Amino acid sequence: MFIALDGVLAGLMGIADHLKPSSAAAISTLKSMGLEVVMLTGDNRRTAEAIAREVGIPSSAIYAEVRPDQKASTIQKLQSSGKLVAMVGDGINDAPALAQADVGIALGTGTDVAIAASDITLMTGDLQGIVTALRLSRATMKNIRENLFFAFAYNVIGIPIAAGILFPLWGLLLNPMLAGAAMALSSISVLGNALRLRQFR
Repeated sequence: MFIALDGVLAGLMGIADHLKPSSAAAISTLKSMGLEVVMLTGDNRRTAEAIAREVGIPSSAIYAEVRPDQKASTIQKLQSSGKLVAMVGDGINDAPALAQADVGIALGTGTDVAIAASDITLMTGDLQGIVTALRLSRATMKNIRENLFFAFAYNVIGIPIAAGILFPLWGLLLNPMLAGAAMALSSISVLGNALRLRQFR
């Protein structure tokens, strides 16, 4: 920033955003999870590259000097190349891109417009919240698949037995009380497996 007094240059001031200590670690963790991290910013190229170096984002993954409408179109280009895009932002200028992304993630310290345009709102401005949200969502999806397997396995085994498939071979029929117990056990196993998510840290 240039400082002038009565139209005469009096000074020059350099200003930079302060990075949170956890930001570099969060970016590193996201990369280790197999995700591609891209910086999309309205800041000038030099500032963007300086911040990117600090957090470990390569210069090839920097989109700098991008206007708000260009952020949304950049997200669109990434999507058209076959990528699923999660956008993280906190400002009014991020709202169009948050709405365009497959998953919009607003920081809780951000503007109301950004929060309204997003799918997920983190309670803090710490990027580690993104890592936690992704890990929790992956654990939830894994749990859902396991529950579907349990329910499917019980039905694949139980329904033919209840229909009398064992009767011609061994003369066995499924007692209705046992069938009811098996259905209850199916529900209990699914519920018990789902409750394991309470242990997520």
